[in-house]
Amino acid sequence: MRKLLAALAVSVLALSACSVGGDDTGDADGQTTVTFRLWDDQVAKAYRTSFDAFTQQHPDIKVDVQLVPWADYWTKLPTDISAGTAADVYWTNTSNFGLYADNNQLLPIDDDPGWVRSVTALYTRNGKLWGVPQLWDSIALFYNKDLVSKAGVDPTNLTWDPTGAADTFLPAARKLTVPGKQYGFNAAYDSQAILWDFVGSNGGTWQNGDTFDFADQPKTEQAVQYVVDLINKEKVSPSAADTNTNGDKTLQLFTQGKLALFQSGPYNLKNIQDGATFDWGIAPLLKGPAGRVSVVHGVAAVASAKTKHKDATLQVLKWICLLYTGVTAAQPAFVDYWKKLGVDVQPFLDAATGTTFPAPVGPRVSAGGTAVTPILQQVFLGQVGVADGLRKAQDAANAAIKE
Repeated sequence: MRKLLAALAVSVLALSACSVGGDDTGDADGQTTVTFRLWDDQVAKAYRTSFDAFTQQHPDIKVDVQLVPWADYWTKLPTDISAGTAADVYWTNTSNFGLYADNNQLLPIDDDPGWVRSVTALYTRNGKLWGVPQLWDSIALFYNKDLVSKAGVDPTNLTWDPTGAADTFLPAARKLTVPGKQYGFNAAYDSQAILWDFVGSNGGTWQNGDTFDFADQPKTEQAVQYVVDLINKEKVSPSAADTNTNGDKTLQLFTQGKLALFQSGPYNLKNIQDGATFDWGIAPLLKGPAGRVSVVHGVAAVASAKTKHKDATLQVLKWICLLYTGVTAAQPAFVDYWKKLGVDVQPFLDAATGTTFPAPVGPRVSAGGTAVTPILQQVFLGQVGVADGLRKAQDAANAAIKE
């Protein structure tokens, strides 16, 4: 999974505490150190500032923020959990938390009505919530204002339809494509920003419980065929030969002014703000036969069941549940931050609270994702047919999660 970035809302520190269960008191004697692990350096800076304020209110508790880079995070964490040396609180994503929850390595969390429901659903397993939502990703449509204006395209209400009957998107993408100069849309093997959103907005599925079922769903196959055709038949999107090997290729094309419509998440807000030299905006993601259906993925902070400082750890969880965009009360600060920069991020919030498509979950879902990737890359290259490729990918994924 792509690491998540978002504007952090530290201004909500004055909000009342939310419930995570357990005792409210820290250790009685001396200062207790609670360790907190994450993978993003910019967010780590914000946490450290926040935890300085936390210690002022809780002088008996100090929080040590540990930064482990993404490249090493998922190899170091399982080793530390097995050794009993994991941080008291640590970040996780939906691809990895299920294994820890199923093996009784996490403390259950009391739910809070102020948290984004589509994110808490991702971290609910066997009837219990296992993480405090911190950051979320939903999907919307970035657009180049100059290019859409010149083509006479309104990006705010585009509909895709695999039957063609109600399709306003494909004609728009054709208008926005200038061979050899610019592309209309960023169709690619990008599960979070493209693939699963098309599947969801066509009424398809990707999983049934922890088992992959995408090859058994006609609407899923139909959606994947539509996306692959945008690349290989319609030529309104870059070749998969470029995007398969460079996950940032379409972002680069968009910031270079060579891509008109770029469906993506808030993790690219800063990249576009820093890289684009033209006027751009954000519209709702594409609407399909089943409506606008956004993939929602979120980072959660979880507590180790082996923590030696349970009460202090729970105090830290209560504090961080106030801070970030996984909490509805924090979202106005996120909106205001970008509004001051001239960017309306409301489409992301609308997508997160509308009809959503869950990122895959399960204790071995990462192994399944690794298994499908080379097969689906061939599908996007046009080297393997969609139906055949989905069947091979599903078989490989389900075999991988059983190993």
